[in-house]
Amino acid sequence: MEQLKTIGRELAMGSQGGFGQSKEFLDLVKSIGEARSKAEEDRIVLHEIETLKRRIAEPDIPKRKMKEYIIRLVYVEMLGHDASFGYIHAVKMTHDDSLLLKRTGYLAVTLFLNEDHDLIILIVNTIQKDLRSDNYLVVCAALNAVCRLINEETIPAVLPQVVELLGHTKEGVRKKAIMALHRFYHKSPSSVSHLVSNFRKRLCDNDPGVMGATLCPLFDLISVDVNSYKDLVVSFVSILKQVAERRLPKGYDYHQMPAPFIQIRLLKILALLGSGDKLASESMYTVIGDIFRKCDSLSNIGNAVLYECICCVSSIYPNPKLLESAAEVISRFLKSDSHNLKYLGIDALGRLIKISPEIAEQHQLAVIDCLEDPDDTLKRKTFELLYKMTKSSNVEVIVNRMIDYMISINDNHFKTYIASRCVELAEQFAPSNHWFIQTMNKVFEHAGDLVNIKVAHNLMRLIAEGFGEDDDAADSQLRSSAVESYLLIIGEPKLPSVFLQVICWVLGEYGTADGKYSASYITGKLCDVAEAYSNDETVKVYAVTALMKIYAFEIAAGRKVDMLDECQSLVEELSASHSTDLQQRAYELQAVISLDARAVESIMPSDASCEDIEIDENLSFLNSYVQQALENGAQPYIPESERSGMLNISNFRSQDQLEVSMHGLRFEAYELPKPPVPSRIPPPLLAPSAELVPVSEPSYSRETHQVATVTSVSDAGSLELKLRLDGVQRKWGKPTYSSPASSTSNSSSQNTVNGTTQVDGAGNVNSKARTTYDSRRPQVEISPEKQKLAASLFGGPSQTEKRPTSASHKVAKASSHAAEKSQAPKAVVVSNEVTVEKTNHQPPPDLLDLGEPTVATSSAPLVDPFKQLEGLLDTTQVTSTVNHGAVGATESPDIISLYANTPASVQSSSAEISVPANKDDINVTSTLATQFTKGPNPKDALEKDALVRQLGVTPSSQNPNLFRDLLG
Repeated sequence: MEQLKTIGRELAMGSQGGFGQSKEFLDLVKSIGEARSKAEEDRIVLHEIETLKRRIAEPDIPKRKMKEYIIRLVYVEMLGHDASFGYIHAVKMTHDDSLLLKRTGYLAVTLFLNEDHDLIILIVNTIQKDLRSDNYLVVCAALNAVCRLINEETIPAVLPQVVELLGHTKEGVRKKAIMALHRFYHKSPSSVSHLVSNFRKRLCDNDPGVMGATLCPLFDLISVDVNSYKDLVVSFVSILKQVAERRLPKGYDYHQMPAPFIQIRLLKILALLGSGDKLASESMYTVIGDIFRKCDSLSNIGNAVLYECICCVSSIYPNPKLLESAAEVISRFLKSDSHNLKYLGIDALGRLIKISPEIAEQHQLAVIDCLEDPDDTLKRKTFELLYKMTKSSNVEVIVNRMIDYMISINDNHFKTYIASRCVELAEQFAPSNHWFIQTMNKVFEHAGDLVNIKVAHNLMRLIAEGFGEDDDAADSQLRSSAVESYLLIIGEPKLPSVFLQVICWVLGEYGTADGKYSASYITGKLCDVAEAYSNDETVKVYAVTALMKIYAFEIAAGRKVDMLDECQSLVEELSASHSTDLQQRAYELQAVISLDARAVESIMPSDASCEDIEIDENLSFLNSYVQQALENGAQPYIPESERSGMLNISNFRSQDQLEVSMHGLRFEAYELPKPPVPSRIPPPLLAPSAELVPVSEPSYSRETHQVATVTSVSDAGSLELKLRLDGVQRKWGKPTYSSPASSTSNSSSQNTVNGTTQVDGAGNVNSKARTTYDSRRPQVEISPEKQKLAASLFGGPSQTEKRPTSASHKVAKASSHAAEKSQAPKAVVVSNEVTVEKTNHQPPPDLLDLGEPTVATSSAPLVDPFKQLEGLLDTTQVTSTVNHGAVGATESPDIISLYANTPASVQSSSAEISVPANKDDINVTSTLATQFTKGPNPKDALEKDALVRQLGVTPSSQNPNLFRDLLG
């Protein structure tokens, strides 16, 4: 009797709500659908959550009611609210013996949980039991949960049972087992590496569904290792032929296409297997040609199969007939009214251009139409096509179109992308240097600071090197045109910083070279730039350096220099600047203009930016100095990596990574303390106490960017007591640097060259003339502008002609220059590349240098133009006393501070340099008159330059750490 009442109650519930659900649940769905605001919807859902929390906690809930509650929890989660209070009830429902409740529980669990959830461990045993069930529906439900919830740690628990199910009698079970193994391969490839042969076996399964599911893991395996699956080409071709001939059951058809998704997957696999393999590709030609002929192009799925055929044809070894069929399909795509099909046509045309560039000429007017289409996505894809088909005959039209499009868009990301494409094409295919400069000006002006700084360096290098021939008139004309164009642009507001740097450099180097513009006019323009962009320190640095060059060139030419009032005020302002760089350049400018013509010409020679620089990598000119220091009892030079207390920076990085990766407790024993390292301080300098030693306060130079520390034991007024920690290791926290470890990184970037490949046998593709527009449509008159644009884009020779690289620039000059130099240990560094390229040993040159320093040769000049510089120095201002055995009998200014910003390109070789082992071995008493004055003293700067010449070394090309050790 009680059972009859229960059945009647359930029947009444089903009749009220329909689909086996209560009327209350259907009312919930209806009320949410009728909600007029998000706040009203949230109020309804929150009320439902409270109701479910209360009802689920009730004891002895009927299973049918619990099933409905779980479904309502799924609905709540779908709306973005938290239903985690009911997760455990969904896990319990997976244990139920009823098939309907079990499948409901598995569905809810796969929607609620993820593979890293804490409740996963509670359903692993249930999955293992259900995988052995006799009911294949239960097995399928368990396999669905395996594909969603099993993680890398729980794969071994279910892997053997999943492998057994590959031989199940039901095709649905075998298909889901393949899917589970595919997921295992994604999560942990090593766990199923021994089961790869099972995928090959299932490829021959009698059921097309199992075979189609096997294609997915095989595609991933072939993508990793193509050669291991070359033997399956015949099998894949046979399967594709059977599918194309409609031998599969009607149930696999989609919009009257026979198993289109299986065809697409097979075409992707054949494209991988036939790439670069003529023998394998020949076996595919027939079946791909059949698909081209039989495929229906009236449906979207048919067009998808045709597009995949084109992709396959562009990947395998080329065949003329297939290329012709692909061109016909592309023609239909481009003539379609659908933007989606036009997009497919443009993309497919870009793929075929790599094999046969002549194909694009058949569809030139269609490409022009896509370029002028208002659809922005289609327009961007068309620009990609134009980029691939660029050559020297059409580069001007294409780059101009790209620049116009770049100006019209506001997307900075895509604007950067278009600018990089324009620069790349201009560097590779520029018909002349003048056009290249004008194009770069447009890119800089409209793309702003989005352009890479290396592009600016390439532009300046091209202007300096010229046409690469011994035609000085052509080089002069190029520089004059650049100066004229920059003088016209310089007055425009809000120019990008990178472009202003290029303008200032060019005006400083060549502004007065041809005599067309006076020095006062150019310097006035430069002062206007520095004043207009007063917040940009880099631009002001370039402007001041350009002023110095112009005044130096005027003095060297014997002309009188009259500094404008605005320039004088600018220099005075920068002399009091907070920037030490600007301050130093201002003082150097004042010092240079006070010298005579011979000295200025030697310091800053005209048009010397491309002169070769000789670098003595072994520092052989210091051998006598080092030998003399060793004879006086100095300590031999110890490399920085071998000094006491010095650790490699890589050790710190590895330790940091180790500490980051370890989040748990550490149970290893503490490391025993090592014996203290004996100090190198001589006994007379040790403090009486064994625990405290006097340490001097460091003094900081205001002239340089680096910190120089001088230890003076005799100066008792600046000492303070600090803990002595020699030899004591820190057991807690990260280690500290005893001194910065030097590290260099050499990177090389390779510019991709946009080339095309000519293939034998593909020349017959264009044997038949085709019209671009369908004859069934009314003929539309084509405008002369469009015809002219098409002729500009597609006319000219088909082969790609690259602009000769500028490596040949100044060849005759460089060869004659090298013939005069006969020193063996030297390395000539020439910056002659126009393309964006970096060498492995030398970073881009510092364009802010005041000039190339002269390199010492074996024969010294009879008259040294710098004698008058040394005469300006007062040698009584700097006095120093050095202990016995120390290197350097005279304390000299820190010459490295002048070149702190210049990257070191050459490191010291095996030469032994004598330096003290410890800074405390030196007793230094120095008085620097200009240390606390406002800005650097001009005489100090000149003294540093004199010391550079006495040593005969280029400081910017040597190891700064080595010189710092030499000079204490």
